[in-house]
Amino acid sequence: MTPFLDLAAIDVAYPPKRVVENVSFKMNSAAIGCLLGPSGCGKTTLLRAIAGFEPIQSGSIRLEGTELSRPGWTLPPEQRRIGMMFQDLALFPHLTVADNVAFGLRGWKADERRARVRDLLRLVGLDEYARRYPHQISGGQQQRVALARALAPRPRLLLLDEPFSSLDVALREDLAHEIRAILLREGIGGLLVSHDQFEAFAFADQIGVLDQGRLLQWDNAYNLYHRPTDHFVADFIGQGVFLPGQMGEGSRVCTELGDIDGIPLAGCEPGDPVEVLVRPDDVTHDDASPLAAEVVERAFRGAEFLYTLKLPSGARLLCLAPSHHNHRLGERIGIRLEIDHLVMFRRG
Repeated sequence: MTPFLDLAAIDVAYPPKRVVENVSFKMNSAAIGCLLGPSGCGKTTLLRAIAGFEPIQSGSIRLEGTELSRPGWTLPPEQRRIGMMFQDLALFPHLTVADNVAFGLRGWKADERRARVRDLLRLVGLDEYARRYPHQISGGQQQRVALARALAPRPRLLLLDEPFSSLDVALREDLAHEIRAILLREGIGGLLVSHDQFEAFAFADQIGVLDQGRLLQWDNAYNLYHRPTDHFVADFIGQGVFLPGQMGEGSRVCTELGDIDGIPLAGCEPGDPVEVLVRPDDVTHDDASPLAAEVVERAFRGAEFLYTLKLPSGARLLCLAPSHHNHRLGERIGIRLEIDHLVMFRRG
């Protein structure tokens, strides 16, 4: 089966620096994906290469089997059937909402253009705002106008370059859910660039984590959290700390909090130093446990406290506990490990 979007060994460079290096991933038809990573990791450059705004130095980009880019040749952006939502939205302040949406439909017959604009404004819930100007509507509504404009020419793929970054967190996730639903309903693929993992989780089926121009893991959110294949991915996704340990016999890992059963780590022998990823939900508050740690920080989260705990060695852990377990700074509390998915990496 031909992948919907297929990137094979992509390099993008601004000589002498290579910004994107050997990136490969595939998306199925009308799938929703996300490129996730810190600022400067190359995710926006990669998105621009898919859109046709940047040439590639190696590899190839294909959409539904059609080649879009190869070294020395790039199909013009306007011929790719790819829409784009920019970070700054780029709405025209002197045009009404309806005219902004219609901007990409030049060349359409007037009655077809009006019908398409009307259908799109209804789709994004703005049919009553057609005659207003961008400054007369809210930030979330402006996002919907930008979405409708990007969808107007019926693209096969929509690229979104951090379009929610100016919104508050709650609205950002709500809008991500809404846009995801619209893309799925319309049968359009989507690829989001973001530095916010919760936004990525709300929007995407598959997420690629990038660092320094390299794609470290392309996977679903569950596997990125519970089964990271790279130390950076494990540290970047979710919260957690790395607890020092040593490989024991067989699949045993010896740590300050006792032995943990897992799976042998490739290339490690008994006695080799390792790091075990410990998430806050891996640490259970248990007053009956012989293991104790000191509360050094706490953050109230309504139903829960997030405690930062210091072990006798000085190592620190995070622990989620129900908020009726209200412990003071400096207090020692009993804890035990309950790790369902052991994630560890060689240390040193």
